[in-house]
Amino acid sequence: MDAQPSPRAYLIPAFLMAILGWGGLYLVVNYTLPFVWLRWSFFLLWILALTGTALPFTYLINRRFPSDPPAEPNVIIRQALWVGVYGATLAWLQLGRLVSLYVWMGLAGGLIVVEYLIRLREKARWKPPTTNDDNPA
Repeated sequence: MDAQPSPRAYLIPAFLMAILGWGGLYLVVNYTLPFVWLRWSFFLLWILALTGTALPFTYLINRRFPSDPPAEPNVIIRQALWVGVYGATLAWLQLGRLVSLYVWMGLAGGLIVVEYLIRLREKARWKPPTTNDDNPA
């Protein structure tokens, strides 16, 4: 993909995910009892809320600090999804009172390393676009 999509392409899904996630969390936390399926819905809504909230920020970070290869839409969405997965994993670990400074730093470091390795693989497989001007005929 040559041109990066406009911010409008991310704002509507981010807004919908954030509203659905935060609104659903409000309903689950305030109006339900912590049964098994409602607990799983809490984690699902938590991922949705954090991903929707992080999506505009990941777009702005990727726009401000461009990379080679350029970040495609799936990369921006994946990076926002890492924020949601990180938050849900910390919430799940907090149920057993297992979260400490070292746990959240180690988990964040591990997810950053995984994203770095994925981007490194994408960079190794990327071929810059060629134009007809480069090939003398």
